[in-house]
Amino acid sequence: MLLDLLKGLFRRPAAVPSPEAVEDNPLVYWFAKRRGRRLVKLLHYLEVYHRHFSRYRGRSPVVLEIGVFDGGSLDMWRDYFGPGTRIYGVDVDARCSAFAAPDTTIIIGDQGDRDFLKRLRQEIGQVDILIDDGGHHMHQQIATFEELYSMVADDGIYLCEDMHTSYWAEFDGAYRKPGTFVEYSKALIDQLNAWHAKGPAEFAVDDFTRSAYAMHYYDSMLVIDKKSMSPPTVVSTKA
Repeated sequence: MLLDLLKGLFRRPAAVPSPEAVEDNPLVYWFAKRRGRRLVKLLHYLEVYHRHFSRYRGRSPVVLEIGVFDGGSLDMWRDYFGPGTRIYGVDVDARCSAFAAPDTTIIIGDQGDRDFLKRLRQEIGQVDILIDDGGHHMHQQIATFEELYSMVADDGIYLCEDMHTSYWAEFDGAYRKPGTFVEYSKALIDQLNAWHAKGPAEFAVDDFTRSAYAMHYYDSMLVIDKKSMSPPTVVSTKA
């Protein structure tokens, strides 16, 4: 049974969720009973999704997913978040238009085309969750972040997955190669901490500093929690 297989994999000593995380995760059960349109994910993604997305269940979020593939993820998000969820799926493959539904809008375009991304931002407006599971090439991931991060709500989530392509030559990646999304995102760590900068002018508070609450790195994935931020305040107990 697939559920037993998933539980067994989660119990491996590698950096994967605990069995308790499996028991409490509806996405695992969704995979176990799933029939229909295909969906391919790294197993530990299920725990990461549930860890960060669970607060949106039953709250009718607006979800934008770059990369529709065979349409299986659209079904997963619809089931996971519940009735009232609004889903936008973006893909370069025109056949994905067939996956449109009353609660799901499919938009065809190339995420590496910044003009397309700008139009997409204007057309959709604000979203609660943005998932980049698109072409996985470096220029696509960087362009998508630079053009669409701002459309995520102040308390929303930006998630980029399959970042292991930053190490693969066929995606223009390599270990510590300048210009990969992994290397690009490392600079965002500095910007997260820019309130404390005392150095050169280029290391200064910017829009990311003022809007990013936390960055969570996982194997092949980065999750950014957004929140309106202000300079940190020092507190102290009385002497």
